[in-house]
Amino acid sequence: METAGEARAGSVIERVQLGVRVEKRMVKVLKALAALNDSTLGELLEDIVAHAFEGHSTFDSPEAQAKIRDFQRLYGLEQGAHTVYGFRETVG
Repeated sequence: METAGEARAGSVIERVQLGVRVEKRMVKVLKALAALNDSTLGELLEDIVAHAFEGHSTFDSPEAQAKIRDFQRLYGLEQGAHTVYGFRETVG
């Protein structure tokens, strides 16, 4: 059985449509990061999750961290990793 690190380019995969709700400003930051890397939002999310499963971050470099902070400021996303647990959702 192949592990994620052993999967080869060109491996056949099956993607599924995923219905999730994500904080609006966070989505804007994610879409901006995907566009910056010439990828889709789905590809970016797969990359983030695959790295997280291996205990790493997609955005380790100082340049990536600076870009994320720029996009967060641009879109008003001020909360950090642990504040998402305290979100209260508005209906709209």
